[in-house]
Amino acid sequence: MAQKISLTRYLVEQQRSDGSIPSQLRLLLEVVARACKSISQAVNKGALGGVLGSAESENVQGEVQKKLDIIANEVLIEANEWGGHLAAMASEEMDSIHLVPNRYPQGEYLLLFDPLDGSSNIDVNVSIGTIFSVLKKPENGHGQGVQESDFLQAGNKQVAAGYCIYGPQTTLVLTVGNGVAMFTLDREQGSFILTQEDIQIPADTKEFAINMSNQRHWAEPVQRYIGECLAGKEGPRGKDFNMRWIASMVADVHRILMRGGVFMYPWDKREPEKAGKLRLMYEANPMSWIVEQAGGAATNGTDRILDLAPNKLHERVAVVLGSKNEVERVTSYHTAL
Repeated sequence: MAQKISLTRYLVEQQRSDGSIPSQLRLLLEVVARACKSISQAVNKGALGGVLGSAESENVQGEVQKKLDIIANEVLIEANEWGGHLAAMASEEMDSIHLVPNRYPQGEYLLLFDPLDGSSNIDVNVSIGTIFSVLKKPENGHGQGVQESDFLQAGNKQVAAGYCIYGPQTTLVLTVGNGVAMFTLDREQGSFILTQEDIQIPADTKEFAINMSNQRHWAEPVQRYIGECLAGKEGPRGKDFNMRWIASMVADVHRILMRGGVFMYPWDKREPEKAGKLRLMYEANPMSWIVEQAGGAATNGTDRILDLAPNKLHERVAVVLGSKNEVERVTSYHTAL
């Protein structure tokens, strides 16, 4: 039997082989993984742990929080603030950044996360997950410590990104810029074990993921693309497509990573002043980098997501990502206007 490679060993070997993972980043990723194990345990207990249902509060986006949203957020903060690897954190569930307390050493990295993506699926036992992104703290001259503006870096500045999906298996997917690796939680050993390396998304697909209930609100390029998919073999694409929609970005992207597909959460006419629904810093950037590292593509309909310069911490963006040829087709429909 081939020797099992733990996440720790994998990261150490990456650090030794090409130096792509500095020691402080390696330790940070291990802490994030441990936090994900704790969140996984809370998710697995469900009603037995009293963690289901609404917390009767709203986050900064005005969305009703689930109990597990708050628990996951607290787990990630408590796990990461004392290790000496971080300068500050930002979460989809918090109004502003969370500085590492002065009583702890200050690190050189910034951590952003969506503590529990797919909250609408918590109470119905469908896969949910944690998304995270790591940036290097910029050298600044304001002399005031970490500021919110320090987080406003384009996605191409990420030094690590990943997600942990809590499904039939708890699976951690990670990139540090040299491909995508997958680790599965071995509950007997209590550690993440490498189960797949160099994941590649097929360039072509017959699957798309989109919330069809919003169809009447979409812009013409999205209407055109989905219309062609729905026309099947008799239409201009000459093949039948299947639609998949889990309402959990982690679950939809994980499926695409495994077998291809295109995920779309486009701009729509209901809130025309908003560029999209998903958050650029907590969801779109880390997922786009993972998808690109696996040979896929990710745009906002016209531009590469990783090249977008954020203007605020909770900025929203339209998202089209997945199999490269399909993403390029959707993007070409937008740019042709």
